[in-house]
Formats: sequence, structure tokens, C-alpha cells
Amino acid sequence: MPMPYMQQPADDEIDLRELWNVIWRGKLLIIAITAIFAVGAVAFAISKPNIYKADALLAPAESAGGAGGLRALAGQFGGLASLAGVNLGGGGGEDKTGLAIEVLKSRAFIQSFIERHDLLVPLMAAKSWDRLSGELSINPEIYDIQTQTWLRQVDPPQIPPPSAWEAFEAFSKTLSVQQDKATSFVTISVEHLSPTVAKQWVELLVKDINQHLKNLETDEAKRSIAYLEAQLEKTSVADMQTVFYQLIEEQTKTVMLAEVREEYVFKTVDPAVVPEQKAKPKRALICVLGTILGGMFGVMVVLIRHFARSEPAKEEGGMDPNSSRHSQAKA
Repeated sequence: MPMPYMQQPADDEIDLRELWNVIWRGKLLIIAITAIFAVGAVAFAISKPNIYKADALLAPAESAGGAGGLRALAGQFGGLASLAGVNLGGGGGEDKTGLAIEVLKSRAFIQSFIERHDLLVPLMAAKSWDRLSGELSINPEIYDIQTQTWLRQVDPPQIPPPSAWEAFEAFSKTLSVQQDKATSFVTISVEHLSPTVAKQWVELLVKDINQHLKNLETDEAKRSIAYLEAQLEKTSVADMQTVFYQLIEEQTKTVMLAEVREEYVFKTVDPAVVPEQKAKPKRALICVLGTILGGMFGVMVVLIRHFARSEPAKEEGGMDPNSSRHSQAKA
């Protein structure tokens, strides 16, 4: 007996022609929603101020003496020096570039940098930059220039003057430090409403990080010299005296090198300049994405309205098939 042909239900199938017809019938609504999104995107893009980005390309400064001399001494007199309680260190040396990058991004350095150069107001209260006058405008609702008072409205436990943590968070968003692993070159960049301020901050950062690392190593070398001189007075062994003299000589070279070299950690390859073009916002991209999003949302609204109306109609049309057959039989 041949099997009866079983017709598959087509309720869950998607008819592309029907979808196109639904979209076409709701084209006016889609156009209206797209237009609203497009206008909103344009208004949002226009309301965003220009942000300028200044950057400097730096090369790690090679150390000519100090570390290399100490490594040589460690290989030659390391065992003898350890008997006197002096650690000459291993042969690997320190990665000054990596240390400088981490210090540059650290909370302690950034907070000290902001306080030292009095950057809190242009960082936290800047409103806009006038291209014609070149002056930075301060938001009067946040900071009163005349009385030098912070007026911003904050919720407790915050207070109107920004805290050191808030300043660090705000500055970290403007700062970018990247190192090319292939060439070891380092790029320091700062974003700000004012291109002049962005350039100045990059220059100050390069100068301060070089000075900071120079002070650290100079202080360490001077402490090492004082310690070695004290140990030299305590020993009468000629070989140990030779070791101490050579160590003192190497540490003295480190101090002299730090004193005469301005760019102690980073050498400037390409200095920061005042940018003439904005880095963001990408207004054209914002407008295009807003329009596309509006079109997609309009299509979604039309389809949802269509299927929301068609479902009750299907339920009413196929509610009780037995009753309809019974009524046909009576007729």
C-alpha cells in the first residue's frame, strides 16, 4: 500500500519574499527611524570636541660604563668580593628601558608629575581650545579661575578638589607608552584638547623620566661608594683592596656619566611637535555607524510589529477546527 504523501508544515518557514514585502510596506517607518538616528549621530559628533595627539619617538640610551664594568668585575672578583660581604651582582644587568616604561606609567610618578608641574586644572577642568587665540578654556562650572576654587558637583565621600587617584586615572587615559619589540624604540604620546598642551606634556614626561632614573642611579651609586670606602678602611688584604678600588672607580664612572648626560635613559629621535590635525573624534565614522544602526533598528521594528500582529491572527483563524467542521456538516 503506498504511503500517503505527508505535507510538511510551513508555519516555521521563512519566506524571503514575504519579508521583503513587509519591509517594503514599512519603508516609511524605516526611513523615519534611520533619519532620527542619523540626525542624532550628527549632533553627537558635532558636540564632541577635537582631541589632539602629540608624540615623541625615543631610543634607549646605551650605558657606556657602569653596568658593563661591574659585570666584568663580577666575573673576575665575584668570589673574592663575596667573602667580604660585597655582592657584585650577576652578569645579566638591568633593563633600564623596561624599568623606565613601568615607572613612567606608575601611580607614584604620574601623581608626582601632575603636582610638580601644576597640571590638575588643565587636566580636570579643561572645556575647549580656541584655535585662533591658542588659549585653553576652563569650564567655569568646575573651576573658578578668579578665586582658584574647585566648584564641581560630586557625591560624598568625594570632594570638589580632585583627589590624587582621580588625577592619576584621568592622566592615564591621555597617556600612551608603547615599545617596538623589534627596534626597541619607545613612543610616548599624550592626548588633550589643546595641541600645545599635549606637546608640552610629552616634552615634560621625557625630561622628567630621564631625570628620575638619573637621580635613582646616582643616589644608588653614591651609597655604594660610601659603603665601599667604609669596607676599604676595614680590610688590609691587598687583593680585597684592589677589588674595592675598582668598584669605587666603576661607581664613580656611573655618577660622572649621569651628571654629564641629560638624556640618561631615553634619547629623543623624533621630538614632539604641535599637532595640526585632530586625532579624534572620527565624526564621519560616527555619522555612518549611527545611520547604519538606525536602519537596522528600523527594519527590526517593522518585522517585530508584523509578526506581533500576525500571531494573534493565526491563533484566531485556527482556533477550533472541529467546531468549524461541525458547523459545515450542519449546513
